[in-house]
Amino acid sequence: MGDGRRCVDISAAGIMPAGDPTRLETDLVALIAADDRRMAALAAVASLRLPDCWIGAGFVRDAVWDRLHGRPPAMPHGDVDVLYFDSRHLSPGDDAALERRLRAAAPEPDWSVRNQARMHLRNGDPPYRSVGDAMRFWPETATAVALRLAGNGAIEVMAPYRLGDLYRLRLVPTENFTTRKRAIFDQRIADKEWLARYPLLRVIR
Repeated sequence: MGDGRRCVDISAAGIMPAGDPTRLETDLVALIAADDRRMAALAAVASLRLPDCWIGAGFVRDAVWDRLHGRPPAMPHGDVDVLYFDSRHLSPGDDAALERRLRAAAPEPDWSVRNQARMHLRNGDPPYRSVGDAMRFWPETATAVALRLAGNGAIEVMAPYRLGDLYRLRLVPTENFTTRKRAIFDQRIADKEWLARYPLLRVIR
């Protein structure tokens, strides 16, 4: 490419397509485990001991897309999205307090903490039952991936749409974003400049 960016061939890199989800999950865990800054972020979030708590969205997505474009690891553009589910504490002030705690423990990421037990109200969706359920209502399948550290230090992966679209560099809208929320999906692609930042991406309309 003329701008100096080096893209890699997915098959040559040994990355399996969507037909082998176990291999993809193993690859993702190894990728994150080798990234000291992401592991530090996961440890900081785990220390909060929140129920059903994960880091998702660009924290995971950008790590994979950067690697598939031959780039060194970098923290994601924008927020680091911390997701948890607690129906007992629904005040936005609780989330703000958790963000302050994370900034004190790990100031580098731009932390964004959201209790998914209340986010359906903002999004106009039915009530969510868990973080995994909430992620089914996210705009694109490649973004609906989250990670957390288990008590034994292992990295756990949650991906309600699996990892195939993420690794195949496919921007696929989820069900609501193919219909009544389609304009939001299209606007996200434009606002985030994904196609310029990641030229191997394909939009599946």
